[in-house]
Amino acid sequence: MQTDFQIETAGQGLYEFTRDIQSWVGSCGVRQGVLTLFVRHTSCSLLIQENADPEVQTDLRAYFARLVPPSTDTSMSYLRHTYEGPDDMPAHIKAAMMPVSLSIPVTDGAAVLGTWQGVYLFEHRDAPHRRKVAAHLA
Repeated sequence: MQTDFQIETAGQGLYEFTRDIQSWVGSCGVRQGVLTLFVRHTSCSLLIQENADPEVQTDLRAYFARLVPPSTDTSMSYLRHTYEGPDDMPAHIKAAMMPVSLSIPVTDGAAVLGTWQGVYLFEHRDAPHRRKVAAHLA
């Protein structure tokens, strides 16, 4: 079974799509298996992260913004790929540091996630985007 999830972003941040995943997995009729997710872009990432306290997402975004600032920051003056904006090359760096694919077990027709775990697309660009995440359930 395969599908694409489309995630509309409004700039940098974490966008949870766990419910969409669980709904699709539940509709596939697969009782046991593995769900593979793969983001089809080079300036965003996929994460499994806590979904109970929104401060976790705020802190993650702040940490990575501090770790990899925009190319206009003097600490990033060595960057050459800057013609797509000050957030572009830092977005590629962040995507290189974080996963772009995830494997999640499926048991009893549901993705097996912990109580506080959610699946997120981590958008690293400032502008809104329509991101595609390919899903394969076997």
